[in-house]
Amino acid sequence: MQKIKLTNKTIFNIACVAIVVILLGYLQATEIENSYAITIIERSCIYAVAAVSMNLMIGFTGQFSLGTAGFMCLGAYITGIFTMPIEIRDQVYYLYGMVSFIHNIQVPLVVALLISGVIGAIIAFLIGWPVLRLKSDYLAIATLGFSEIVRAVLGWDGLGKITNASYGLSNIPAFSSIFQAVIICGVCIALMLLMINSSYGRAFKAVRDDDIAAEAMGINLFKTKQLAFVVSSFFATVAGGLMAVFLRSAATSTFTVALTYNILLMVVIGGIGSVSGSVLGAFLITAGQEWLRFLDKEYYIGSFKVPFTRTGFRMVIFSVLLMLFVLFWNKGIMGSKEFSFDWFKNIYISIKRRIRRKNNA
Repeated sequence: MQKIKLTNKTIFNIACVAIVVILLGYLQATEIENSYAITIIERSCIYAVAAVSMNLMIGFTGQFSLGTAGFMCLGAYITGIFTMPIEIRDQVYYLYGMVSFIHNIQVPLVVALLISGVIGAIIAFLIGWPVLRLKSDYLAIATLGFSEIVRAVLGWDGLGKITNASYGLSNIPAFSSIFQAVIICGVCIALMLLMINSSYGRAFKAVRDDDIAAEAMGINLFKTKQLAFVVSSFFATVAGGLMAVFLRSAATSTFTVALTYNILLMVVIGGIGSVSGSVLGAFLITAGQEWLRFLDKEYYIGSFKVPFTRTGFRMVIFSVLLMLFVLFWNKGIMGSKEFSFDWFKNIYISIKRRIRRKNNA
């Protein structure tokens, strides 16, 4: 009988999964006491999917696309429409009334997310024909404009029977548990990671590094860019659907340009060209914005009011911390590296060498 050999990498991966499962199990068991922590983790996971999908275009393909919020908005509405309980639809659509051909259609969350992703991918394929022929800032402006068009169309009264127009959607079923949210997000990120490490991912990186050389090697530039855009849009749309489930509502005001910039910030902080960096950036930015909320309160020492402590001061401090972070880590936390056993090993060796140098000095 052949023995199964466990490498250090395998043991490391198993240990990481075990730690995550134990942590999630504890949070689920103490859901009432740790509801705030669960909220932060679920939101961070959703942003992680959106950040990795954006990084797929910006960091791995070298195409500066800013249409993430638009696709997320589309996904939120599609998922909300197909998961909303049939018995409450007349209450939600009390003004316009829901169109008859989808009124009695309700599907499970995973199916709704797949429908959302496919529709988002089809739209990305169609708009990709003209948009992906642009480069650099022009591509960013075009995709940003598309994002705003999506918001305007979904909030249009003419589509009130489908999207409920400016009233948005409500009473969307929430996640059944933290495990459901984390597993769905984890699967999405894993699928993107598999694509990045495949031959398609190598083609993306070739186009990013030198598109002229990539074309000379036989890589079809337009088809490669379009594939990256379609896949990125698919998962951005899924992330929007997850956000609708998390918020239990969908409104165009949620998916503004500021959301795109926030996700871009996560990508930059984590490291452009790093999947694990995008995930880490999503968690740090989300948690940082939440944990600094105490700065929005007014504080007094006796009768003396502490200066600057007021509503909005949290974002001032947060912005200063981000500027300091970028100055010291201009390539992001991970750079273009990935969170792995080898990464930890290299850090350990580097620290060990520094200690030896100090001791020898």
